[in-house]
Amino acid sequence: MKRCRPAVRWISFVFLFCISANTVLAQKPQLEVAITVDDLPQHGDLPPGITRSDIAKSFIATFKAKGVPEVYGFMNAKRIGDDPDRSDSLKLWVDAGLPLASHTFSHIDLTTHSAEEFDADVAEDEPFLQTLMGARDWHWFRYPYLHEGDTLEKRHAVRKYLQEHNYKVAEVTLDFEDYAWNNPYARCVAKQDNESIAWLKQSYLSTAAEYISLGQKMAVLLYGRDIKHVLLLQYRCV
Repeated sequence: MKRCRPAVRWISFVFLFCISANTVLAQKPQLEVAITVDDLPQHGDLPPGITRSDIAKSFIATFKAKGVPEVYGFMNAKRIGDDPDRSDSLKLWVDAGLPLASHTFSHIDLTTHSAEEFDADVAEDEPFLQTLMGARDWHWFRYPYLHEGDTLEKRHAVRKYLQEHNYKVAEVTLDFEDYAWNNPYARCVAKQDNESIAWLKQSYLSTAAEYISLGQKMAVLLYGRDIKHVLLLQYRCV
């Protein structure tokens, strides 16, 4: 069997997800979904021959092909480091018209840190967002791990800080924990294990469809109707 290049595998994987998601979401009339991407510019292992810029280009091409506008990418500036590829991937994202927003500087967990430490980490992300976004609005915020505090005092303190600094919290209603497929996929590509890659693709798509359907059902249970959804994806090779 002729083995396809890793980049081709990955791009086809993203398109398969979009097709699967569109099929599930189309079952509900007039459903609106905002797609968001966490953990830019780096998270998870890379398959051989793939760069962070390649990932950005593939996300951008997929969103454009599917007519998805203004996908917000939530950024941890600490992960840029001194790696020009990670920096370039963020510039590609912004140059394509996709906005960036805050995911804190270091992906800090509010459950295990104080409100003061968390606020400082949010502030440390801002100079990078200002540089990359210019005059465009970057004041959306996504909590790392979706953890909003293990005490009411901590939750209220951080909420107050975010409000005072003009942040709007980006909630999530659809999430299928797609990060779990990334590193196994990278390992399988490195080994050229096409059989396992095919299994991972099918598992990824079936789980996405199941979780999206479950999210819609939960909305109906809570509100008596479907809602406008926010889908969380991870900035990874899968």
